Amino acid sequence: MRGLRVAELAAEAGVSTSLIYYHFTDRAGILHRTLEFISDRAGRYTAEREPVGEDDTDPRTDLEQILLLELQDTPEVRENSTAWGELRASAVFDPELREDLAKATHTWVHEIAELLGRAHPMGTAPAHAASAERLTALLEGLSVRWLSGSLPLEHARHLLLGAIDTELRRP
Repeated sequence: MRGLRVAELAAEAGVSTSLIYYHFTDRAGILHRTLEFISDRAGRYTAEREPVGEDDTDPRTDLEQILLLELQDTPEVRENSTAWGELRASAVFDPELREDLAKATHTWVHEIAELLGRAHPMGTAPAHAASAERLTALLEGLSVRWLSGSLPLEHARHLLLGAIDTELRRP
């Protein structure tokens, strides 16, 4: 993402550079819209998870499914995970992008904390938030290792399930 050139993007899309600028205003607009796109797409593929039972209320299974859907070998998940990693790395150097990523991450962590609260109702909100942060960081790290070929997908999924189990056993 740091090396993104609008002229190259336009050439790849088969449109003029001015058309790209018309729709996105500037490079920051392109990156912002990319973040929106991958967040929306992730929302769609996590919403398509399997029902967990007749009443669809098993919160642990729901939590596991949502997190594991981020580690599946499909084109959209690979593309999303790769783009997310690129955006996160670029945010180190781009304060405006950093703010957008922080908001998206906060939304995700909040959703995971709510699922943890349903799966472990005796825990506290701060404990659920901390667990959600740890699981999110682990998921991002496992995703990078899987995508880079240094970790088999099934092992990444196994490690994530172990971490979920550990977090749900915390007081």
